[in-house]
Parts: sequence; structure tokens; C-alpha cells
Amino acid sequence: MKKNIELKIRFELVREQTERICAPLEIEDYIVQPMANVSPPKWHIGHTTWFFEEFLLKKYNKDYKVFHKDFSFIFNSYYNNVGERVERPNRGFLSRPPVREVIKYRQYVTQKCVELLESSPSDEVLDIFEIGINHEQQHQELLVYDIKYILGTQPLLPVYGKEFTTQEETKTGFFSFKAGLYEIGAKDLGFTYDNEHGRHQVYLQDFEISKSLVSNGEYLEFIKAGAYKDFNLWLSEGWDFIQNEKIDAPLYWKLINGEWYNYTLIGFEKVTVEAPVQHVSFYEAQAFATWKGMRLPTEFEWECAAEKLNWGQLWEWTNSAYLPYPGYQKAPGALGEYNGKFMSNQNVLRGSSVATPTGHSRKTYRNFFHASSRWLYSGIRLSK
Repeated sequence: MKKNIELKIRFELVREQTERICAPLEIEDYIVQPMANVSPPKWHIGHTTWFFEEFLLKKYNKDYKVFHKDFSFIFNSYYNNVGERVERPNRGFLSRPPVREVIKYRQYVTQKCVELLESSPSDEVLDIFEIGINHEQQHQELLVYDIKYILGTQPLLPVYGKEFTTQEETKTGFFSFKAGLYEIGAKDLGFTYDNEHGRHQVYLQDFEISKSLVSNGEYLEFIKAGAYKDFNLWLSEGWDFIQNEKIDAPLYWKLINGEWYNYTLIGFEKVTVEAPVQHVSFYEAQAFATWKGMRLPTEFEWECAAEKLNWGQLWEWTNSAYLPYPGYQKAPGALGEYNGKFMSNQNVLRGSSVATPTGHSRKTYRNFFHASSRWLYSGIRLSK
């Protein structure tokens, strides 16, 4: 199958999936922004549309007419090379354009992209289409995080649906690995991001890594032991964080009459002790590991162990800072801002989650968030 036909099929499927994720929402849900890191669903729909318009249609379709002259200002995220934009914490103030207009924008750009793919475009155009498709898939996962946070902060704690739920992990014990040199990074087989490139060797000491994620039941023991009140377990920043934010449990947990409940996308229910604990910050993951007399794996240990691990339920915090691999080169222009500019004050997470789209669950994928982040689908795997 020709690459442009294959991309056309994938493009249309990805655009449809974004809309399916939003389908259970009421129109009022599309514009809510309960915190700065959460973007309204309307903004996600507009931004993933703007990406194709800005980086493909405006550049490679000489007859293209911009849908609305102000939409670049509204839906640009962080691309300084492109121009001014609405600040991230202010996206929830955008009652205009209305949702119906953003949907018309999406339909217009989707149709123009299909036409471009049907015109035998160059390899350069197809490569950017590939990036755009993967970019939208990343936003699909963010949409799930953001929708859950939006609904989870509503007083009525509404039900979204049965998708994106985790299951019990039954494996016990640890996998052991011998000291030695290991290859790290992408082999350039299929699509990968630039932050995965620069395949190189690392020397690792002997280590063991857990076969399963930490469960809610195990984390409840941590809470009951008074760990959130024991500063000895916490990094200095982590201790300050839980004190300032008055945190005493994972996000969405609430103690009611001596029993722990949590908000899930299927509603507010008792915490399932067998399921893996989720919505914890790096700080909490690190403190739990310290309490257990263990540690979090480095991203290199995790990648070496990936073939044996039962991963795919939750992104797993590693003890590695998000930094460039040897020989990393940032792409020129706006697309060079995609990953490289964030290589400071971020921690790497490895694996994937129940909200991760197909194709983003590869062992070299480097996700990254600030250590305080809790609304993402994050979990804990121990190492020693």
C-alpha cells in the first residue's frame, strides 16, 4: 500500500478516535479548566486541528485559505516560532469561539488534509503527517487525563464510561539482571520521536525490578503507617509539596467513615485494593519506595527489563531526569520545540497506560512530567 494511502486511513481513524473520546461529554464539559495543567476538551480539539493547519496546509497547499485568522493565536500551545498565543492557564476563559465553530474548523481542516494526502504529496509532507498523527494521539491520552480531572472535580462526580480502567496484576517477585553494558534508545525501526534517538551503551550494576506494579492495598499500608507525616521518607521538595498542597493520599482518594473511596471514570467507589495504585506524583512514588527499603528504577534499567515486564496499565515513574541522549540534535524551527525545550526539571516515565493509543507503547518511548504531576495515569514499579 502506498504510504500516502496508509497515512490517509490512519489519519481518518485518529481524527475519529479523538471525537469518540469526547462523545460522552456534555457541551458544558468542553470549556472547563479546573487547573492550569488541564486543558479544556474544546482546546484539545482546536489545537490538534491547528497543528495540521499550521505545519502542513499553510506550508504545502498554496491554495489553502485559513479557516479563521485568530485561531492560530487561540490554539497554538507553546511554539514560539509560530507567534503569540493564549497563556495556558487562560484556556478555560475561552467561551468563544463556541464549540460548534471549533468542530466546523476541525471538519474543514480534516477535509483539506485528506485532499492533500490524495494529491501524491512529497516524502517531506508525509513525514510531517506522521508527526501530526502521533501528536494527536498524544493529545488523546491527555484528553483522557483532563476529562477525568474535569469530571473528578465536579461535586456530583459524574460517570464517563467503562473505558480506561485498570486491572489487578497477579505476578509476584522480581526479575534479576546482571551487571554489564546494555544498549539504550531507538533503532529507527518505524516512527520514533527525536528524544528516543542517539542509541548508546550504558553500564548497569546488578539490579532487580518488580514483576508487578504497586497495588492500592500496598499503598494503603503506606498511608496507615503514617508515611505522609514522616518527613524522613521524603525528598525536601516532595515534603514541601505535600505540606503546601495538604496531600495525604493519591489524587481522587477520599476517606469517608474510616474507608477509602476514589473517583474513577465509572464513578465514585471504594478503592479496589487489588488494582495498581495510580495518580501519584514522583514524590509519592519515591517516598513509597524509600518506605519499602527499595528505590525506583532508572529509565535505563526499565528499558533493559521491558521485554519481561507486564506493562501497559500505567506510566511508571523512573528515577531519571529527562535529558538528551548522546548526539541529540534538535530539529530546526517550530518542530524543534516539540521535545528538546523541556529537557529541564522533568522526570522520565516509561511504559504506557490504559489511555495510551496503539503504537505509543514501545519500550524506548520517553514520557516526561514534572515530579509534582498527579493527574496523569501514573503508577509505581519498585527496583533494588
